[in-house]
Amino acid sequence: MILSDKKILEEIENGKIKIEPFSRKRLGSNSYDVSLGKWLGVYKNDILDAKAHNKIDIFEIPEDGYILLPSKLYLGVTEEYTETFDYVPFLEGKSSIGRLGIDIHSTAGKGDAGFCNTWTLEISVKQPVKIYAGMLIGQLIYFEIDGEVLNPYNRKTTAKYTKRTEFPVESMMFKNFNL
Repeated sequence: MILSDKKILEEIENGKIKIEPFSRKRLGSNSYDVSLGKWLGVYKNDILDAKAHNKIDIFEIPEDGYILLPSKLYLGVTEEYTETFDYVPFLEGKSSIGRLGIDIHSTAGKGDAGFCNTWTLEISVKQPVKIYAGMLIGQLIYFEIDGEVLNPYNRKTTAKYTKRTEFPVESMMFKNFNL
Protein backbone atom coordinates (compact mmCIF):
# COMPACT_ATOMS: atom_id res chain seq x y z
CA MET A 1 0.00 0.00 0.00
CA ILE A 2 1.25 3.51 -0.85
CA LEU A 3 1.15 6.24 1.82
CA SER A 4 -1.18 9.20 1.27
CA ASP A 5 -0.14 12.81 1.78
CA LYS A 6 -1.87 12.81 5.19
CA LYS A 7 -0.02 9.65 6.26
CA ILE A 8 3.34 10.99 5.02
CA LEU A 9 2.79 14.14 7.11
CA GLU A 10 1.85 12.06 10.16
CA GLU A 11 4.96 9.92 9.81
CA ILE A 12 7.18 13.00 9.41
CA GLU A 13 5.65 14.42 12.62
CA ASN A 14 6.18 11.04 14.35
CA GLY A 15 9.80 10.94 13.18
CA LYS A 16 9.31 7.76 11.14
CA ILE A 17 10.06 9.58 7.88
CA LYS A 18 12.67 12.31 7.67
CA ILE A 19 13.03 14.65 4.69
CA GLU A 20 15.51 17.54 5.02
CA PRO A 21 14.84 20.16 3.85
CA PHE A 22 11.07 19.64 3.85
CA SER A 23 8.52 21.93 2.18
CA ARG A 24 4.79 21.32 2.54
CA LYS A 25 4.36 22.73 -1.00
CA ARG A 26 6.20 19.72 -2.43
CA LEU A 27 3.85 17.17 -0.92
CA GLY A 28 1.62 15.55 -3.53
CA SER A 29 -1.43 13.37 -2.96
CA ASN A 30 0.75 10.31 -2.36
CA SER A 31 4.35 11.42 -2.98
CA TYR A 32 6.94 14.05 -2.12
CA ASP A 33 8.80 16.00 -4.84
CA VAL A 34 12.59 16.10 -4.56
CA SER A 35 15.00 18.43 -6.31
CA LEU A 36 18.31 18.09 -8.08
CA GLY A 37 21.30 19.01 -5.93
CA LYS A 38 24.08 21.21 -7.22
CA TRP A 39 26.61 18.43 -7.87
CA LEU A 40 26.98 16.14 -10.88
CA GLY A 41 29.49 13.37 -11.47
CA VAL A 42 30.79 11.69 -14.60
CA TYR A 43 33.00 8.64 -14.78
CA LYS A 44 36.65 9.37 -15.53
CA ASN A 45 36.94 6.42 -17.92
CA ASP A 46 34.83 5.71 -20.98
CA ILE A 47 34.99 1.96 -20.32
CA LEU A 48 33.75 0.85 -16.90
CA ASP A 49 34.80 -2.37 -15.18
CA ALA A 50 32.33 -4.02 -12.78
CA LYS A 51 35.23 -5.50 -10.77
CA ALA A 52 37.07 -2.19 -10.41
CA HIS A 53 36.46 0.99 -8.46
CA ASN A 54 35.41 3.33 -11.27
CA LYS A 55 36.15 6.87 -10.08
CA ILE A 56 34.11 9.94 -10.97
CA ASP A 57 34.84 13.61 -11.49
CA ILE A 58 32.41 15.77 -9.52
CA PHE A 59 31.53 19.30 -10.59
CA GLU A 60 29.01 21.96 -9.64
CA ILE A 61 26.12 22.70 -11.97
CA PRO A 62 26.59 26.32 -13.13
CA GLU A 63 23.91 28.82 -12.12
CA ASP A 64 22.91 29.24 -15.77
CA GLY A 65 22.45 25.46 -16.15
CA TYR A 66 24.28 22.54 -17.67
CA ILE A 67 23.54 20.66 -20.90
CA LEU A 68 23.34 16.88 -20.55
CA LEU A 69 24.31 14.83 -23.60
CA PRO A 70 22.89 11.44 -24.69
CA SER A 71 26.38 9.92 -24.93
CA LYS A 72 27.08 10.24 -21.17
CA LEU A 73 25.85 8.82 -17.90
CA TYR A 74 25.62 11.49 -15.23
CA LEU A 75 25.41 10.85 -11.52
CA GLY A 76 23.31 13.48 -9.81
CA VAL A 77 22.17 13.82 -6.23
CA THR A 78 19.02 15.02 -4.53
CA GLU A 79 19.12 18.12 -2.37
CA GLU A 80 17.03 16.21 0.13
CA TYR A 81 18.42 13.90 2.78
CA THR A 82 15.92 11.22 3.75
CA GLU A 83 15.51 8.56 6.42
CA THR A 84 12.87 5.85 6.46
CA PHE A 85 12.78 2.79 8.72
CA ASP A 86 9.19 1.57 8.66
CA TYR A 87 8.52 2.06 4.94
CA VAL A 88 10.16 1.29 1.60
CA PRO A 89 10.87 4.51 -0.30
CA PHE A 90 10.75 4.50 -4.10
CA LEU A 91 12.16 7.36 -6.17
CA GLU A 92 10.58 7.92 -9.55
CA GLY A 93 11.13 10.67 -12.08
CA LYS A 94 8.47 13.33 -12.38
CA SER A 95 6.38 13.07 -15.54
CA SER A 96 7.57 16.53 -16.63
CA ILE A 97 11.15 15.25 -16.49
CA GLY A 98 10.25 12.13 -18.47
CA ARG A 99 8.62 14.29 -21.13
CA LEU A 100 11.96 16.03 -21.59
CA GLY A 101 13.56 12.62 -22.21
CA ILE A 102 15.39 12.56 -18.87
CA ASP A 103 15.68 9.29 -16.94
CA ILE A 104 16.79 9.71 -13.33
CA HIS A 105 17.57 6.08 -12.60
CA SER A 106 18.44 2.97 -14.53
CA THR A 107 17.62 0.34 -11.93
CA ALA A 108 18.01 1.92 -8.51
CA GLY A 109 14.63 3.49 -7.80
CA LYS A 110 13.93 1.47 -4.66
CA GLY A 111 15.46 2.35 -1.34
CA ASP A 112 15.63 -0.04 1.59
CA ALA A 113 14.09 0.37 5.00
CA GLY A 114 16.90 2.00 6.94
CA PHE A 115 18.30 3.99 4.01
CA CYS A 116 19.54 7.30 5.45
CA ASN A 117 21.11 9.58 2.88
CA THR A 118 20.67 11.75 -0.17
CA TRP A 119 19.75 9.84 -3.34
CA THR A 120 22.27 9.34 -6.12
CA LEU A 121 20.55 9.65 -9.50
CA GLU A 122 21.71 7.77 -12.61
CA ILE A 123 20.78 10.40 -15.16
CA SER A 124 20.62 9.77 -18.89
CA VAL A 125 18.90 11.71 -21.66
CA LYS A 126 17.45 10.93 -25.09
CA GLN A 127 18.56 14.27 -26.58
CA PRO A 128 20.53 17.23 -25.20
CA VAL A 129 18.69 18.86 -22.27
CA LYS A 130 19.67 21.81 -20.12
CA ILE A 131 19.18 21.21 -16.39
CA TYR A 132 19.49 23.40 -13.30
CA ALA A 133 20.39 22.81 -9.68
CA GLY A 134 17.28 23.00 -7.51
CA MET A 135 14.85 21.93 -10.24
CA LEU A 136 12.23 19.36 -9.27
CA ILE A 137 13.49 16.04 -10.60
CA GLY A 138 11.72 13.18 -8.86
CA GLN A 139 9.12 12.06 -6.39
CA LEU A 140 9.41 9.80 -3.38
CA ILE A 141 6.66 7.28 -2.83
CA TYR A 142 6.44 5.30 0.41
CA PHE A 143 5.21 1.71 0.57
CA GLU A 144 4.14 -0.10 3.73
CA ILE A 145 6.17 -3.11 4.85
CA ASP A 146 4.40 -6.28 5.90
CA GLY A 147 6.31 -7.65 8.88
CA GLU A 148 9.29 -6.64 10.97
CA VAL A 149 12.55 -5.60 9.29
CA LEU A 150 15.35 -7.64 10.88
CA ASN A 151 18.26 -5.99 9.11
CA PRO A 152 17.71 -2.32 8.17
CA TYR A 153 20.03 -0.95 5.50
CA ASN A 154 21.92 1.40 7.81
CA ARG A 155 22.96 -1.57 10.01
CA LYS A 156 23.88 -4.06 7.28
CA THR A 157 27.57 -4.86 7.29
CA THR A 158 27.45 -5.21 3.49
CA ALA A 159 25.71 -1.86 2.88
CA LYS A 160 27.82 0.23 0.52
CA TYR A 161 26.03 3.58 0.49
CA THR A 162 25.68 4.55 4.15
CA LYS A 163 28.14 7.44 4.42
CA ARG A 164 26.13 10.68 4.49
CA THR A 165 27.02 12.84 1.53
CA GLU A 166 25.84 15.82 -0.49
CA PHE A 167 27.65 14.47 -3.56
CA PRO A 168 26.69 11.74 -6.03
CA VAL A 169 28.32 8.39 -5.26
CA GLU A 170 29.85 6.16 -7.92
CA SER A 171 29.05 2.47 -8.23
CA MET A 172 30.45 0.26 -5.49
CA MET A 173 29.67 -2.90 -7.48
CA PHE A 174 33.29 -4.00 -7.13
CA LYS A 175 32.66 -4.62 -3.42
CA ASN A 176 30.07 -7.30 -4.29
CA PHE A 177 32.82 -9.55 -5.64
CA ASN A 178 34.12 -9.93 -2.08
CA LEU A 179 30.82 -11.12 -0.57
